[in-house]
Amino acid sequence: MRQQVEIWLDQPWVRNAIIGVIVFNAILLGLETSGTVMTQIGWLIIALDLACLAIFVAEIGLKLFAFRLRFFRSPWNIFDFLIVGISLVPGAQTFSVLRALRILRVLRVISAAPRLRRVVEGFITALPGMGSVFLLMALIFYIGAVMATKLFAASFPEWFGSIGASAYTLFQIMTLESWSMGIVRPVMDQYGYAWLFFVPFIMITTFAVVNLLVGLIVNSMQDAHQEEETQRTDAYRDEVLARLAAIEARLAEQQGAGAADARPERIG
Repeated sequence: MRQQVEIWLDQPWVRNAIIGVIVFNAILLGLETSGTVMTQIGWLIIALDLACLAIFVAEIGLKLFAFRLRFFRSPWNIFDFLIVGISLVPGAQTFSVLRALRILRVLRVISAAPRLRRVVEGFITALPGMGSVFLLMALIFYIGAVMATKLFAASFPEWFGSIGASAYTLFQIMTLESWSMGIVRPVMDQYGYAWLFFVPFIMITTFAVVNLLVGLIVNSMQDAHQEEETQRTDAYRDEVLARLAAIEARLAEQQGAGAADARPERIG
């Protein structure tokens, strides 16, 4: 019985149906933010939301029944369990903070869609390398903030009056948000040499470090995709080998039966 439930849960149309319920539930949660909609059909929105939650609970229950303790070996199953569990916390329908957390159900589409899972797995794999890059960026920002504060704080205290203000201004410059006309050119009107500071800072942070982060994430996603393809190939190879072994065993059995039938009977 458990094996049949496991096979049923693994069918593509079941996964697609769960994704459809997740998307539908996300739309319902968005409609709940509209006072006009809730005034007119609020009872229907709430009823459909509870129906979606019931489907999610039933899915988790079936997985627990089918997989037993194996259910908790998968990080994605634990993720689904926590997301659905948040919606079942007592008072979630009363307190606005807990009620708002129900939108986290939309994140379940990540675990239900293999392609999204691959993206998240690639991102998680890239975190150790990203940590080193973030540390490098923090050092660059700290050095730049100290320099900018000492150089420009006297004329532009709002932007460079402290290390914190300078770091935030430099972050805005790194994102290229109004960096030229909004910040750098006004500073250059007072300090003609300011471009010697800002241009290298943009070259290092925006075009070097940020692209290094992107490269790490892309490489991790490619590795995750390659690992998934390798696992799929290995599973297919094992299945083919098992089928060949079964065919060989059947042929050997048939040959043994044929040899027994062809053996002449002894005359007593």
